[in-house]
Amino acid sequence: MPQYVTGIHLEKTLPEDSYFAKLPVVQNLQKQGSLEFTEDITFLVGENSTGKSTLLEGIAIALGFNPEGETKNFCFSTEDTHASLYQYLRVPRRQHFQDGFFLRAESFYNVATNIDQMDREPSFAPKVIQSYGGVSLHRQSHGESFLALIQNRFGGNGLYLLDEPEAALSPDNLLVLMRQIHLLLQKKSQFIIATHSPMLLTFPGAQVIELTEDAIQTKDYRETRHYQLVKAFLEQPETYFHHLFSDL
Repeated sequence: MPQYVTGIHLEKTLPEDSYFAKLPVVQNLQKQGSLEFTEDITFLVGENSTGKSTLLEGIAIALGFNPEGETKNFCFSTEDTHASLYQYLRVPRRQHFQDGFFLRAESFYNVATNIDQMDREPSFAPKVIQSYGGVSLHRQSHGESFLALIQNRFGGNGLYLLDEPEAALSPDNLLVLMRQIHLLLQKKSQFIIATHSPMLLTFPGAQVIELTEDAIQTKDYRETRHYQLVKAFLEQPETYFHHLFSDL
């Protein structure tokens, strides 16, 4: 049973002319009404445009997180393009989480900038960056700053929503990420992660939810399209290149 968030419910039908109503994940949620989380770590996997990142964002905003990512205490915004999907979602919880973070790969730069800006303001409080390892996230590589965030800022007893964290990480650092996730799960944490990474999907005991045009299904990671395609490609890349390039 998940520590905090137990699932999501679509409370009402979206207007037909809404962009979100056209997303496969929303159409399939309207058919089944709800989606249950069964483990402390859940992966949402699916092709581009199925709506997994939009769904994760809707969950985050419904729970009070800043739309561009970060904690509930951050309230900056660089552009108001965020999903109104949250207005139609109910996100039931078993208990309140003490810590939390919504990480969006696409707006992490803005988060790092906002931290630097806050630390330039006069204050008697400790610098915000001290909670992130003490070094400006802009003075590190993308991957280093991601890991600095997770290793220093995530304290446990928390709910962590991550949107494609693999975007910044090498395969070696994906293993570092998985170790850190394991440590945080031992500290009564819960993760909901939207991903394209077959490596992440193998995480022991994880619930893997595959979003397709036609369905939302919990699967063994070996049954997902992402895992099967990458595995087949790496075993026989020549076959794929033959078909890809044959008509060029």
